[in-house]
Amino acid sequence: MTTPAPDRPRPRPRLHRAATDRPYFSADGESYLAQTTLRELTKSRPLRVLSEEDFTHWQTYGYVIVREAVPAEAARRLLDFTWEFQGLDPDRPDSWYEDRPFRSELDRQLHVYGFVEAYHHQLLWDNRQAQRVYDAFVDVWDCEELWVTQDRLNLNPPNIRNRDRALIEPTDRGFDIELHWDIDTTLGVPPQRVQGIIALNDTRPESGGFQCCPELFRRFEEWKVGAPADRDPLRPAVDRTEYPVVRPDLHPGDLLIWNGLLAHGVARNTSRDQVRAVQYLSMMPALEEHERLKRSRVDAWRHLRTPRWNRTLVGDPVLHESKRYPTATLTELGSRLLGLTSWSDTPTAAPELPAPTASHTPTAPPAQPTPTAPPVPPAAGQSGEPACAASA
Repeated sequence: MTTPAPDRPRPRPRLHRAATDRPYFSADGESYLAQTTLRELTKSRPLRVLSEEDFTHWQTYGYVIVREAVPAEAARRLLDFTWEFQGLDPDRPDSWYEDRPFRSELDRQLHVYGFVEAYHHQLLWDNRQAQRVYDAFVDVWDCEELWVTQDRLNLNPPNIRNRDRALIEPTDRGFDIELHWDIDTTLGVPPQRVQGIIALNDTRPESGGFQCCPELFRRFEEWKVGAPADRDPLRPAVDRTEYPVVRPDLHPGDLLIWNGLLAHGVARNTSRDQVRAVQYLSMMPALEEHERLKRSRVDAWRHLRTPRWNRTLVGDPVLHESKRYPTATLTELGSRLLGLTSWSDTPTAAPELPAPTASHTPTAPPAQPTPTAPPVPPAAGQSGEPACAASA
């Protein structure tokens, strides 16, 4: 009897060096390896938006709030667009729960959680290329050469009826929408990951929204020593008396940035008639040598295609945004944040855009030496990273 050949080991993904003086490496433009963790980073550039107290809070507790990173009126306009895109009436709560077909179980879960599959509208890009938003991420990463995420929105009404979280099968391990990490916390060298949201309305305790466990972030190394060897890499099991969960107070236009090592999640909406609304937005060191990723990003922007960087980005099931409005106009900063223009290029005029097609009907107003690369982290799906692209 012939002995079967052993399974071939899966090839490790290639690490790309970011176009930054400070060495960052990534295979996917989401999680990065660095010589120094973000919580231990010593600034080499002056702070632009964050105060010294803000930066200390960021490194100590794992999150920071930038008040009115975009004008409150810009946030309200985006909220109006979100209602319109979803075909919901903000003054008629019954419209929030109308039956709709689901393409898959994932599609149904995204509906329960309130995800809005719009990625490329001009109002989204206006916030992405806002100078104050960009400067805040420069402060966090301590580098200027960044790319912005092509992410979506969240409009979460009270979690009842067909938006009741009880409709989603509970699990004992892994990703939990109410409290989780964005990285595998059991890795010897955890990757660096940053996420963010812009509030589109005022937060209220009963309307749910972002919540986190800052004391666990502060004492993580101490806590880890006493944790079981087989602990869940994504779901923290903590005494919430010792490690309280807090809900930061946010107002329209406020930007909240958090470290992937901060345990966080989304509290359910228990209000009678309030909604929680945010734009998901983050920035990471630009992987300009990752040609396939760069082409994918530019193509998604130019043709209003559903981004492919995460499997939970599924596109709108009723009327895809490519049939609703034209390609967004980019500023010079926006062109660099997308990857259309290299950060090494001399500043020029804003890029010329393709003319919109007839089907586009707007629905709303518009160095140091290169170090050796560190070991490659597990491939996506092996590291235990959450399935949800934007999970707060």
